[in-house]
Formats: sequence, structure tokens, C-alpha cells
Amino acid sequence: MSLLDTISGDLHEAIKAKNEDVVRTLRMLKSDIMYEKTKGTAELTDEAVLEVVARASKKRKEAIEEFTKAGRGELAAKEAAELEILARYLPEQLGEEAIAAAIDRKIEEMGAVTAKDFGKIMSVIMKELKGRADGAIVKSLLGKKLEGR
Repeated sequence: MSLLDTISGDLHEAIKAKNEDVVRTLRMLKSDIMYEKTKGTAELTDEAVLEVVARASKKRKEAIEEFTKAGRGELAAKEAAELEILARYLPEQLGEEAIAAAIDRKIEEMGAVTAKDFGKIMSVIMKELKGRADGAIVKSLLGKKLEGR
């Protein structure tokens, strides 16, 4: 069963259960997925759907941060609830230790690297950890590792 089918099935179940928060969130997600589908002619793969879910999750995280800064706790809580629903469709996120280990492996594989190579290393690592690691955490850890080089 594809990820899109899973999302559609969960939306159908949420409609039956009259769970408005889940229905609203999954309808927005399906809308984003259908918009993505109109951009290209090819059928959406699970990887493409996963990218859409990841973008939607990132938007929610940014909104939570902004609403919290602005003192709008009720809106931050709404976004957090939506983020929790979207997290069901994302692969399990790696911890900082696993990300640091992956960074160390890549730096070792690439040989002598300096802070000038940050962008090149970052792109290689993000391709490897795609969907399983937060880019901000990877950027922070990589920056610390390359700081003294």
C-alpha cells in the first residue's frame, strides 16, 4: 500500500469518526500532494509524497516557533497537534548521536575536508539522511565538526 493510499484511508476513517482535527490536517496534506501532482506528469512516488509531508511538517515547526515568540499559545498548540498528526507519515527521525556518526563517516570517506567544503559535505549528508534527519540539526553538528579545520 502506498503512502498516498494510507493517507487517503486515514482521512476516510477520520471522517467516519468525525475527528475534525485529523480531517482538517489530512485534507490540507492531500491538497498539498495533489498540487505537487499537477507540477509534473509522472505518478507520485512514495518518496515524492514523503517530501510533501516533510515540507508540511517543517511549516508547522516554523509556525509553532513564531506563534510561541508572539505569545499565541493557542495557535502554537493547534500547529503542534497538526504536526503530531503529520509525524505519523514520516520515517523515524535519527537522534543527534546517529547524525553525528553519519557526519563523521562522510568526513572520513571524503578525506581532507575543511570549513570551505561545508556546502559540498552538507548536500552529500542530507541526501544520505533524507527524511530521517532535521536539516537544522545536521547543519549545526556539521558546523561544529568543521569549526577547527
